[in-house]
This record gives sequence, C-alpha cells and structure tokens, in this order.
Amino acid sequence: MQITGSCHCANIRFTLDWLPAPAEIPARACGCSFCVKHGGVWTSCPAGRLRVSVSRPQRVAHYEFGTKTARFHVCRDCGITPVVTSLIAGRLYAVVSVNAFDNVDVASLRRIPASFDGEGAADRLTRRQRNWISTVEFDALT
Repeated sequence: MQITGSCHCANIRFTLDWLPAPAEIPARACGCSFCVKHGGVWTSCPAGRLRVSVSRPQRVAHYEFGTKTARFHVCRDCGITPVVTSLIAGRLYAVVSVNAFDNVDVASLRRIPASFDGEGAADRLTRRQRNWISTVEFDALT
C-alpha cells in the first residue's frame, strides 16, 4: 500500500510504501505535552520505505525536546509537522503523522493512546529501532 501525505501547504511531502498492506493502521496518540498540544498521532511500518520531499528546505524548522533524540520537521509556512526522525547508530528512522495523510480512509486508523513517560533515552532508541520506519530517504537536507 502506498500512502501519501504532506504538511498543509505541501512544502514537506512524503510517500510511505507500507509492506505488506495493512488491514488497519495503528495510530499512536502520543501523550507527551508537545504531541498533546499539536495533536500528534503517529504511525510507522518497520518494513516500509519512506521518501520525504521538501520543496523549500529553508522553510523547515526543527524542534527537539526532552531527550533530544527525536527531530520534529515543522513547516515554517503552515505550521504542520508531518514527519519525525531519529538518528540511531548512523541510520535514520522515522514516524509520520496520520493527520497528514492524503489518501487513507480514516476508518482504517486504529487510534491507541501512547505514553513513553519514564522511558530512558537508551530504551527509547531501542524501541524506535524496533518499531519506526527503518528505510528513510530525504530529497533535501532538512
């Protein structure tokens, strides 16, 4: 299944090849203060392939908080964060916002709460290596 998504103005766009095609898509509603305030609901397919395209790299801001192990790619023009990345042992991992999907029926999303409170940086990175998208390509440095 090929999923496309973008920020509101389409400066940051992505294509996620979800393999194999899912019966439903897990949508993790993160309970951290940043995600709560921004409506962050994330998904990933560890066996998938993510391609991110940025039209105006100079209009992308980056935000890191807490353990500083995740980088939120925020469009400076429309304020949307469609992609979050984490660099682990020289490899880039990512999750995408289900709220940024262009071509997915919302009925296929299985929304579940997610809390990572109390999780240390090492445990967090291990979980991301296991659960996040592990093949990530950016067409522009952001």
